[in-house]
Amino acid sequence: MLNTLSRGLARVELFTAALLAAAITGLILLNIVTRALGNALYWTDELAIHAMVWMAFLTTSVVLKRREGIAVTLLVDALPAGARTVVALFVDAMVLFFAVLLFVLCWRWYEPAMLWATGFDIDAFQMETFNFIYSERTNTLGIPKFWSWLCLPIFSVSLGLHGLVNLTDSLKGLWPGQRRLA
Repeated sequence: MLNTLSRGLARVELFTAALLAAAITGLILLNIVTRALGNALYWTDELAIHAMVWMAFLTTSVVLKRREGIAVTLLVDALPAGARTVVALFVDAMVLFFAVLLFVLCWRWYEPAMLWATGFDIDAFQMETFNFIYSERTNTLGIPKFWSWLCLPIFSVSLGLHGLVNLTDSLKGLWPGQRRLA
């Protein structure tokens, strides 16, 4: 079930990343045209940057799910099969550890329980926590920055799911005949 959920989530992430890539291209072309006409739309740069950040995190999650990250495998390739399995297991465990750590840090950053406790009153939340995440705004778009930063907790949950599936598959790979494809 987790494997199916992970595969489905990866498809959604790739589709969303493709839409963002198209949007980035359109925004940059729009910016070029409006600057050439002498009436630049400055918000297009900022929106393209935010879209690019979201696209990068979505695709990174899929790349790590597929175990296709850039790596120097010279040492690992020289190891015997058993040691390569242990290294793969260690890498999968580190990816999962990073996802959990990032989620915990995002939870502490966003503080949703305290936001709930203050009745979603941003001023009361800020006075209670001295955390101004919900009041900071982007320079040209004027939208709250936390919407853009939501890519981090979403990435951590997605990466956690993919990392858990990969770790489970690696553990099953320790016993012959039980390896599942991710």
